[in-house]
Amino acid sequence: MTPAFLVRSARWINDADAIARVRRAVFIEEQGVPEDLEWEARDGDCAWFVAEGGEGAVIGIGRLTPAGHVGRMAVLPDWRGRGVGSALLHAVLAEARARGQAEVRLSAQCGALSFYERHGFVATGNEYLDAGIRHRDMALTLGVPA
Repeated sequence: MTPAFLVRSARWINDADAIARVRRAVFIEEQGVPEDLEWEARDGDCAWFVAEGGEGAVIGIGRLTPAGHVGRMAVLPDWRGRGVGSALLHAVLAEARARGQAEVRLSAQCGALSFYERHGFVATGNEYLDAGIRHRDMALTLGVPA
């Protein structure tokens, strides 16, 4: 069965508004992240991936920073539990491998630890608060020579 969505590499210049809509809906409105903490100057320097629903609307996002940090993984509520997050993460990890990165890191919300663990990430360090939300650092060895 074909999924009701597709994941593609995004171009910041073309997709920034759609990415911002998902970030606003999930991080700012749903999770209460202060707006000034959500937007970063480095956003345009990152590799972004978007998931689009059947009508072409962006329903999920993920990014890889130049330093190899996975982040801003978000899926709109109506699309959760359908494999969108996993598909986005696979795309981000494929990009990291293509860049020759031996390891990727992320800062996971504690509620998402099991999601990342299912994809091979291992929690490191202690729990901490970021934007008022409990997080833990996680890492994944990609097995690609540095």
